[in-house]
Formats: sequence, C-alpha cells, structure tokens
Amino acid sequence: MKDILTFLMFSGENHGHAKAAIDFYVSLFPRSGIERLELYGAGEGQPEGTVKTAWFTLNGRRYMAIDSDGPHAFNFTPSMSLFVECETEEEINRLHKALSESGQELMPLGDYGFSRRFCWVNDRYGVSWQINLA
Repeated sequence: MKDILTFLMFSGENHGHAKAAIDFYVSLFPRSGIERLELYGAGEGQPEGTVKTAWFTLNGRRYMAIDSDGPHAFNFTPSMSLFVECETEEEINRLHKALSESGQELMPLGDYGFSRRFCWVNDRYGVSWQINLA
C-alpha cells in the first residue's frame, strides 16, 4: 500500500472552487504546498480551468481534490471533518477567524469541557473543520 489520502470533491454550489480552496488552505498551514495541479482544458468534459486532479499538502499531510460539475446526490458533510490541533491561543484564534469567515459556525470557539478552546466550522467552500487547542 502506497498511501491513504483524504479526497475532496468540490461539486454542486462548491464546483469550480477547488483551486481557490487549495490556495486558501495552503496559505493557512505551515509545511504546505501544491504538489501537482491538473486543470481541465477546452473540450475535456468539464468547464475549462477547473481542477481535474490536485495533490497538495497541509502541514506535511497529503490530500487530493477535484472539481466535478456532474449531478451528485451528496456534497461535503460535517460528519467527516478535518481535525486540527493547535499549540497556541494565537494559532487557534487565527485559524478560527480564517476558516469561519463566510462559512458557518457549527460550534463557536469556546470551552466545551473536553477542551478549553475548541470550535467546529464549515468553511466558505463547505469543508468541515474541528479546531482544538491541544
């Protein structure tokens, strides 16, 4: 087995946002970058310039993403989220602000007993994040 990766499909209202989402995520986390990015060209069955396949890293962990304009009966759901452990108050505050902007707070930043600083948000692209102060 070579690897197991989290795979993000940007579809429905989020179709066409994969590249912007990847750029946004890479800007937020250290040891992050785009490894490979393939975009659709004219006449390739999807809107030109949307993501055919992308491989990227966030804090050294690899992910894949695509855009899909096909009809799907599903989209992102909070039941599958990316869990981030922060080391400092400044870090959790920065990530909470960035990831919740134009998104949706499912659990606002606060003390929930199991953690003195925690939040759960859907970002502007529909991806769900749990952010915890370790």
